[in-house]
Amino acid sequence: MSRAVQFKTGWLVCQAQVLSSLNIADTSTTRRRGLIGQTEIETPLLIDSCKWIHTFGVKCPIDVAYLDAEMQVIKVQQIRPMRVAMPVLRARYVLEASAGTFANWGLVVGHTLEARRT
Repeated sequence: MSRAVQFKTGWLVCQAQVLSSLNIADTSTTRRRGLIGQTEIETPLLIDSCKWIHTFGVKCPIDVAYLDAEMQVIKVQQIRPMRVAMPVLRARYVLEASAGTFANWGLVVGHTLEARRT
């Protein structure tokens, strides 16, 4: 019997504005699980201690932001399913959301995010 992975939850904040509710992957189990098997992404995922991602098992394109230790966005890209992204050595966190989300939020390199845990 397979157990469901339970992410920690919170709110994603940028420039004093709440952008979205948030799932947080901060254990080896939740980081490993990520968005695998998702056909659509309703809640963005923040992955702690992460420098690169892949989209094997993810069934939709995603927006990916790489964040440094201060949670400043250092790289943004969109990745299709079945791809491996190049590592971003300065990254400490990776934020994943459904494709087009970052454009809707106006999220760009240089923005500083905050994950307020619930």
